[in-house]
Amino acid sequence: MTAASDLPVEAVFSAVSTAALLGWLLLILGPRRAWVPWAVGGGIVGSLCLVYAVLALAFLFTVPGGGLGTLAQVMRRFTVPEVALAGWVHYLAFDLAVGLWIAKRADAEGVARWLQAPVLGVTFMFGPLGLLMGAAVLAVQR
Repeated sequence: MTAASDLPVEAVFSAVSTAALLGWLLLILGPRRAWVPWAVGGGIVGSLCLVYAVLALAFLFTVPGGGLGTLAQVMRRFTVPEVALAGWVHYLAFDLAVGLWIAKRADAEGVARWLQAPVLGVTFMFGPLGLLMGAAVLAVQR
């Protein structure tokens, strides 16, 4: 992986997306066994974080004119496929980590799985909105 063109971005995209989907299916439909949080958190989220770290360190700071100071600079960064892929992996990792937190808290507080499922589904698709819904459900449960 010496140049941007050496990375099979579509293959990595497919692999990380499939892994994240497996994590969401485990959270939403799977049993709440002791191995599930470990598999989702330590296995899938941890792997996504590692992939993100490699992508970010290798490509994020190599985009000419890219930066964080203006929206135009951020947008310029995301025109590079490897940087867009890093952003996608960032979303996948964080949203799944938030979903795992919601599921663990909801289980600990006795929230029914049928009520957790839509919250986790919204978290999967719309991260921060799902976090807000999860916090509301937990507050009502208390």
